[in-house]
Amino acid sequence: MAKVIGAGKGVCTIVLFTINAMLVCIPLLIVCPIKLISPQSLRRFWERKLDHWVIDGWVGTNRLLIRWLSLANVSVTWYDADDLSREQWYMVISNHQSWTDILVLQTTLFDRIPPVKFFTKRQLIWIPFVGIAMWLLGFPYVRRLDRTQVTRAANKGTKSDRQATLEACERFRSHPTAVLNFLEGTRFTPAKHARQAGRYRHLLNPKVGGLSYVMGGLSSHLHKLLDITIVYPDGTPTFWEFLQGNCTAVNVRIDCYDIPADLREVTDDSEQRKLLAPWVRDLWQAKDERIHNGKAD
Repeated sequence: MAKVIGAGKGVCTIVLFTINAMLVCIPLLIVCPIKLISPQSLRRFWERKLDHWVIDGWVGTNRLLIRWLSLANVSVTWYDADDLSREQWYMVISNHQSWTDILVLQTTLFDRIPPVKFFTKRQLIWIPFVGIAMWLLGFPYVRRLDRTQVTRAANKGTKSDRQATLEACERFRSHPTAVLNFLEGTRFTPAKHARQAGRYRHLLNPKVGGLSYVMGGLSSHLHKLLDITIVYPDGTPTFWEFLQGNCTAVNVRIDCYDIPADLREVTDDSEQRKLLAPWVRDLWQAKDERIHNGKAD
């Protein structure tokens, strides 16, 4: 009986989340052609007002649904967050274990910083309504390519992830934005961790490429870097378990850091990566220790 009730709640949650997505996406799709043919100055206004309204409406309603349906008990601890503002730009990094992470992050950061935009796999653009809407809202779509594939794509004249990210950052400069990057590049699983033979117990090795692109594209605008640690004390839930309300506890720790001056000043991408790598390794080591202790605070 409990399984039947849980499945029913999961289906109800999916329906409500889908309705919410449609309510914010359909107006965006209707208005978008007007936005695309508008003069540049008016388009910037649209990006600041309309885009923020759409994302805020979507995320705010999702947060209400999560609370109303009692999907998760989220405990949040902030550090050095006194001067956060929705009128500033932010770089956000986090560990990644489940699709649930995205909803937890968006709803936790809602109202504290500008709408969060994150790197998205290009295959997800085909998700009905949401995929094209995220593209219209300026979410950077990227591919997972090895070096051989990158070279082959360049020879074909295909836009690289670096170009796509820098173009997105060019748009972000016109309005306060928070850019989320899961540095591990994929969700953590024991199998992936074993294959990687990494230096961390509960994390995959971080990749600084995407972070470097954003730092290069927004260095003069970024106010702070937010390092978020997500811990599921009772085990990482699948997204279906989360939808059924079986995510009993989520501990979230948010550390706000000033971005070192030398990272802002360097313009060479390879040099910037050399500077980023040890800083990120230190952040990841501290994060790994917190996760090992079973809590994010």
